[in-house]
Amino acid sequence: MPHRYRALLLDFAGVLTVGIRAAHESWCVAQGLAPDAWEATLGRHPDGRRYYRALEIGAMTQREWNRRTAALMGLADHDNLMGRAWSAVRPAEDVIGLARDARAAGLRIALLSNSFGLDPYDPYAHCGVWDLADVHVISERERMAKPDPAIYRLALDRLGVPAHECLFVDDNPVNLPPARALGITTVHATTQRETVARLSTALGLTGGGDRMSL
Repeated sequence: MPHRYRALLLDFAGVLTVGIRAAHESWCVAQGLAPDAWEATLGRHPDGRRYYRALEIGAMTQREWNRRTAALMGLADHDNLMGRAWSAVRPAEDVIGLARDARAAGLRIALLSNSFGLDPYDPYAHCGVWDLADVHVISERERMAKPDPAIYRLALDRLGVPAHECLFVDDNPVNLPPARALGITTVHATTQRETVARLSTALGLTGGGDRMSL
């Protein structure tokens, strides 16, 4: 393994998970909503965007977010709204496998994630990734979220690894420049196959392509 990298920092949604959009669209249709109702409410509705930002930094509980967002979507049942919408999202088994290989090879692993609540629905437990990382930096707990540079500095401090020896993976391009500004090498996650191939090459791990099950 190249000596350059001693730590791997991983985003959660879109890196350690697959099928997010399809799961949300199917769930929306099952509720009698437009397929893009979830994305439209969380990403484009002014109140929906505000509620989600508050959820990310722990300024609103997931239970309260469920109640308010269900009302925005015209849903009478707000119980575990987040968990129901995420129920069909799957772990990205190949990326997770590569991360386990990297850890076994001596790299420290950090989960650096913008949270969408932990109670009543814990997405990290749902996908089985809590034990993947040595360090957990979850925005809800830290009261700050990517792309705030402070959350990357916090991850580096907890890892105890210099920035230039770290590799950070995120599917949202907005979250990459602050990491690069600190000296962290970044990888924009795309498909699971491409992400595993790029990380295998960068980290000098073998067998990444052979593991692929897509």
